[in-house]
Amino acid sequence: MALTIKANRPDPAILTLPWSTPLEEWGEPYVVPLPRGLSRHVVRIVRLGSRIYAVKETVETMALREYRMLRDLQRLRLPTVIPQAVVSGRVDGDGNPLPAALLTEHLRFSLPYRSLFAHGVTIEHIPQLVDAMVVLLVRLHLTGFYWGDVSLSNVLFRRDAGGFTAYLVDAETGELHAALSPQMRANDVLVGCENIFGELLDLEAMLGLEDGLGGEEIVAMLESRYLALWLELTGEEEFSDDEMWRIEQRIERLNDLGFDVAELDIVTDFDGDKVLIQPKVVELGHHQRELQSLTGLYVEDGQARRLLNDIASYTASRDLGREDRALVANRWLLEIYDPLIAMVPPEARGKLEPAEVYHEVLVHRWYLSERAGHEVDIFTAARDYIDHVLLTKPEEAITADVTPEDPD
Repeated sequence: MALTIKANRPDPAILTLPWSTPLEEWGEPYVVPLPRGLSRHVVRIVRLGSRIYAVKETVETMALREYRMLRDLQRLRLPTVIPQAVVSGRVDGDGNPLPAALLTEHLRFSLPYRSLFAHGVTIEHIPQLVDAMVVLLVRLHLTGFYWGDVSLSNVLFRRDAGGFTAYLVDAETGELHAALSPQMRANDVLVGCENIFGELLDLEAMLGLEDGLGGEEIVAMLESRYLALWLELTGEEEFSDDEMWRIEQRIERLNDLGFDVAELDIVTDFDGDKVLIQPKVVELGHHQRELQSLTGLYVEDGQARRLLNDIASYTASRDLGREDRALVANRWLLEIYDPLIAMVPPEARGKLEPAEVYHEVLVHRWYLSERAGHEVDIFTAARDYIDHVLLTKPEEAITADVTPEDPD
């Protein structure tokens, strides 16, 4: 049987992997000791030159289906891992068939939920993880994606200005529709609550928590926050004809949540006394796109919002309000952001993404200024943060410690 590789942009180095060996037997020099999420399949993280991939063994039809689904979700600009290839036609040294393999690009600076707790995250951060799950689920539902297996184990988390952004890594059970019925959305939420409740019990055991995490309250939080966000993004709002300012207020509220609005359905009654509006949300990333247009920086949306706020502070402190905003942003980039990030020593550049370092320096500066009783220079704060905080953090881009995440 001939080895077959299906890929959009094939990496020739994929051919050098030991495809005639079962994945569970792979070791050096291919396997990278990165944390892995729980999986019903055998999964390994491998390095090929400067690139890192997650490899999952599965049935060929399922691998091809998930590969195509992830590509579709990528085209919709949803937060997922990037599919690289499907390898089929594998046989071992005796000619016995081996499972097909799905390769996805490793998401840098991301961690499975269980590994987060070995990297400075505490149980107090769990509501932020739930919020990240809620935003991901709502985004998927807005585009007509039915997940079918919502769980913490099927996502990776990246830090985002003190919070988190969730990325889907397992689309095996997913379906794309023109739109989802309320029943399909409700079923995804129900499955998510059940799975996450079980995962929280496992987390309690892993962390040795005698008092527990309050799993019932956390899953109730997930359901209530999902419903609240869905209503905010899609719900109808009625007001009188002398309250038209509420249209702009609704748009600003959605922008504050990070969503852009494609259009508004506006309906008036016969006499024009009542106005009914319903937004059509495009996608998350309002601040992300704004920052990228001003500076070229591509970061998570929460990080973008924090950097935009800092650009606004920079503008006000230097009385540059009359200047072109893009020129001011470029000046901020050259005078503040780039020099500050350049202060991070090479051995610490795998600990946090640059935008997250900048966010943490801003937080650190606030604490230093409060303690000193006056505003501390941002570069002074950066030096103190790097020396006393950043250098003590564990690696998150590439880490040498293996966390027991995979049951196989």
